[in-house]
Amino acid sequence: MSRFLIFILLLATCTSFAFASDPSPLQDFCVADPKSPVFVNGVVCKDPKGVQADDFLFRGLHLMGNTSNNVGSAVTPVTVAELPGLNTFGISMARIDFAPMGINPPHTHPRATEILTVIEGRILVGFVTSNPENRLITKVLEKGDVFVFPEGLIHFQKNLDHGYALALAALSSQNPGVITIANAVFGSNPDIPTDVLAKAFQTDINVVNQIQSKF
Repeated sequence: MSRFLIFILLLATCTSFAFASDPSPLQDFCVADPKSPVFVNGVVCKDPKGVQADDFLFRGLHLMGNTSNNVGSAVTPVTVAELPGLNTFGISMARIDFAPMGINPPHTHPRATEILTVIEGRILVGFVTSNPENRLITKVLEKGDVFVFPEGLIHFQKNLDHGYALALAALSSQNPGVITIANAVFGSNPDIPTDVLAKAFQTDINVVNQIQSKF
């Protein structure tokens, strides 16, 4: 094999790694400056001379989220939006609180793999593989168990107990994003046409109208 071909193969390999997650930092830190008028793919850096310790600090993850909602869960995110010091580091996390029998509805993170650790309770988790198999992979997790959800795949969690449950999630992006399936499909602005949804879900338009009214 020629040296040139070896070089091309190595370059392709490195490139695939480079674009597999958030870009790597090119300096010690790049604290996000949300007030900057400049628009970039990510967040503009503050002047390093003005960076303070508080730029790397988030307080309050010990506080329980408000789970008194229709799904019985609350997510407290710690992304670059809440913790500017995360900028360019390719990581974030979240606290997920569950009311008794509460769920974190089917959703996806378009830019991150998620690893979940159960702190309290017993939680049913699962994700669905991509088309055409759409295979459901699911497991009941106990306290101390860890489960990973592949990037971009639809997944969910459900508290199986009659007490409150708690989990911590780590994600491989400073800004993983979240698309809650029901909200996106039935609560878009403006609405997706009812005939499109009726045909997609193989149901009646009146059923679609009823569901959309809840979002």
